[in-house]
Amino acid sequence: MNEKPTNIVRPNPVFETRLATNDDDLRAAQRLRYAVFVDELGGDGPLVDHAMQLERDHFDAYAAHFLLLDHARAASDRVVGVYRVLTQDRAAAAGGFYCADEYDLTLLQNNGGRLMELGRSCLHPDYRGGSGMMHLWGALAEHVAAHRVDTLFGVASFHGTDTQALAQPLSLLHQRHLAPSRVRVTARGPSAQSLELLDKDRIDRVTAVRQMPALLKAYLR
Repeated sequence: MNEKPTNIVRPNPVFETRLATNDDDLRAAQRLRYAVFVDELGGDGPLVDHAMQLERDHFDAYAAHFLLLDHARAASDRVVGVYRVLTQDRAAAAGGFYCADEYDLTLLQNNGGRLMELGRSCLHPDYRGGSGMMHLWGALAEHVAAHRVDTLFGVASFHGTDTQALAQPLSLLHQRHLAPSRVRVTARGPSAQSLELLDKDRIDRVTAVRQMPALLKAYLR
């Protein structure tokens, strides 16, 4: 999720978090995703609808979509945050988890317990750095408890593909935040590489944290 700093502060938001229940809800989520992932970050995909400005993919039909609404906004523009979750049974119906094309999830899936994949998380620029994400996480926590989920996982993307430019944050993650070996997934394909790019004594923690996406920093906290 991209959370660039913004000087816009929405006064007195009236937040509600709930699951999408119909096609209009899903399209509202996909419109916000388009604004963030396509317009802001330059993403694309085979099912992205540029004419309608909808960021969508195959997994949308199988996932649950959490919406953050601000009822202080106009009715047509109230969805200001989204989160997509995919439980293990719904992933089976979809043909697998979204991450499975890029990562070998075998260890994670064989570890036992119920899995849930998090993805497509984003906030409207006006709400970044505020309490909006905490409202979404509260709704997710209730969902986790209701479905007795044992393990949450997902991907958080850095901007760009130059690993040397991102050597500080990637090396810090490798040195301090690796998952336990029993559930540590590995990347697929010829582009997979070690993230041990810098020796421990060359890592500048302040620089590394500054270069991390806001969502990833929040997860680590």
